[in-house]
Amino acid sequence: MNIPRLRIAFLLILVLPAVLLCQTAMVKPALPVGGGADTKEVPKLEHFDPHVVDKTLDPCNSFYKYTCNKWLTSNPIPPDQVFWGTGSGLELWNENLLRETLDAASTNDPNRNAVNKKIGDYWAACMDESGIEAAGLKPLQPELDRIAALKSKKDLTLEIVHLHHLYPGVWQQGDNQTNAPFFGFTGQQDYDDASKVVAQIDQGGLSLPNRDYYLKTDEKSAEILKKYRAHLQKMFALSREPEAQAAADAGTVIELETAMAKTQMDNIKRRDPKNINNKMSLVQVRELTPSIDWDAYLKAVKAPASDHYIVTSPDFFRAEEKLLQEHPLEHWKTYLRWQVIHKSAPYMNKAVVDENFDFFAHTLAGAEQQQPRWRRCVRVADRDLGDALGQAYVDRAFPPDSKARTIQMVHAIEKALTEDVQSLSWMSSATKEQAITKLKGIEDKIGYPSDWRDYSNVNVTRTSYLNNVAHASSFEFERWVAKIGKPVDRTEWTMTPPTINAYYDPQLNTINFPAGILQPPYFDPAKDDAVNFGAIGMIIGHEIIHGFDDQGRKFDAHGNLRDWWTAEDGKQYDERGKCISDEYTQEVPDAGAGVKQNGLLTQGEDTADNGGIHLALNALEASLKEQGKSLDDEGPDGWTYRQRFFLSNAYSWCTNVRPEIARMIVTTDPHSLPIFRIDNVMSNMPEFQQAFGCKAGQKMVRANACRVW
Repeated sequence: MNIPRLRIAFLLILVLPAVLLCQTAMVKPALPVGGGADTKEVPKLEHFDPHVVDKTLDPCNSFYKYTCNKWLTSNPIPPDQVFWGTGSGLELWNENLLRETLDAASTNDPNRNAVNKKIGDYWAACMDESGIEAAGLKPLQPELDRIAALKSKKDLTLEIVHLHHLYPGVWQQGDNQTNAPFFGFTGQQDYDDASKVVAQIDQGGLSLPNRDYYLKTDEKSAEILKKYRAHLQKMFALSREPEAQAAADAGTVIELETAMAKTQMDNIKRRDPKNINNKMSLVQVRELTPSIDWDAYLKAVKAPASDHYIVTSPDFFRAEEKLLQEHPLEHWKTYLRWQVIHKSAPYMNKAVVDENFDFFAHTLAGAEQQQPRWRRCVRVADRDLGDALGQAYVDRAFPPDSKARTIQMVHAIEKALTEDVQSLSWMSSATKEQAITKLKGIEDKIGYPSDWRDYSNVNVTRTSYLNNVAHASSFEFERWVAKIGKPVDRTEWTMTPPTINAYYDPQLNTINFPAGILQPPYFDPAKDDAVNFGAIGMIIGHEIIHGFDDQGRKFDAHGNLRDWWTAEDGKQYDERGKCISDEYTQEVPDAGAGVKQNGLLTQGEDTADNGGIHLALNALEASLKEQGKSLDDEGPDGWTYRQRFFLSNAYSWCTNVRPEIARMIVTTDPHSLPIFRIDNVMSNMPEFQQAFGCKAGQKMVRANACRVW
């Protein structure tokens, strides 16, 4: 997934990189496989059922398999999915609500209000498959002609500006890069003074998920790169290039992207905000890459004056400058043509869409067939007009009682962290005081934003899907750039209300829970506290802990990048963090032979998983105590509250995963795979071992148990 700015997300569904957006989904459909537009069956939500456990297995050997084995066996992956789990029905349920909203708004009724006209016309253009097919390559031709007309390298700057407006992503810094041609550009809270917004320039330029796909030399990586070259050639040929030229152009793109990959900062180094906090004046930016006319770029994107510029990876830009000097204009025109074809592909005619799917979704992620068109259109509408759609979703799916109960759980878990910090033997009183100050400063955002975005300036028609995407992208890009030099907008959300996800923002010091995740099986109003604290409670704890993981702890209560730890406490923290990263540096058989997870990449998420579940369990215990109950009281189903808590947590992670997408996640994503988010966490917990009677020497009892929070 792409995480804009420095936001730290909790992935309930394993979100693919932007290269796969609109090409496949990773959730189990509750509708028949394919989920066609004419399907009328109402999607069904999963609800926690403690009887689903496989009692033929030992919970102390693998608690994930004990809880999930029956579910996984009875839910094989359909051909249009790359993985799905117990939360997958919710994804389809949410999308179905959005589809109903879009369908109702798409009637060509002159009395529609402005919002319904906008989202309805967007939907109509996306669903007009026959019109898109009839247009063929015509929507692409003006862009290809524009590139063909470039006369010198001096013209490249304004063409970069043009492409940055046409396609989504240039304003979104991800784990590996900004997925945009050449580089990313956006307004970003200053790391040293979070009260102001400055310009940020990020590394970009690659089409594969990250630099490793170009640089690794093992057999599987070489095979993928070979298939990528073939894909490039096919796409150039589909754009009506002669075969010989298409083959040559494919080689040029590989050469340029590989050269950029070699100089990109790797995703582990990028995790430390100190490494990307490189302040430069505009004069220094000009000197860094003189082949880019920065004055012309900034004027064309309407960028306000910036106090300074954050250049996340100066070495990348020095290398890009060298490439711009060394390669002829024709090479860069080839690269630009590829960017236009690649970025436009999901919105084009069937031949282009199918070839795009075949490589990015099938080869890279393992999907066997294309998702139905209505699901792809729902996702893009949610991406481009998310607040307009989100209002209708909230009205239908998120009652006030759900918000109130969630807030109550959040406060209980925040209280649990306060008590945890105060009880730590390894932390000094000075650092504890700072930690409590930061915790008290966290702003809790639940369900939806306080201010809905106004899309009145987005030009949408019923006649051109590709143009609608371009207009929405341009609007969002300019909206982010316009933040430069202005007061920080604390109401900002970077996830839409129907999103099944959550995130912590270290610079705003906020936790954010969209209404989309506050549904079964994660939050279930019909279930008791043990079930809800086990599922959504762990997620709440996870996000709060992100403010105190190895990244988040480097920011203070106001969002400034500032070391508020004593030297000894910082050393103690790092030792505990190393225990986590060492534990999660492991072989991942499900991703293929020889694939190993780097615990330094996943350390923040793993720390949040381990800490979050402790907080949720402590909050549940306090809640039960207020009711005169204990964790070990037995319920009517025969399980204790403690056992139901752990079972609910594991049940929410039951997920079948294809090896192709598992490989991609291990390479590019800072989140561990579901099995490790259960078994590794539980094996560190005496409370779990007490619940299920696990003994020393069993796999779920780790001799060197890790704990930070």
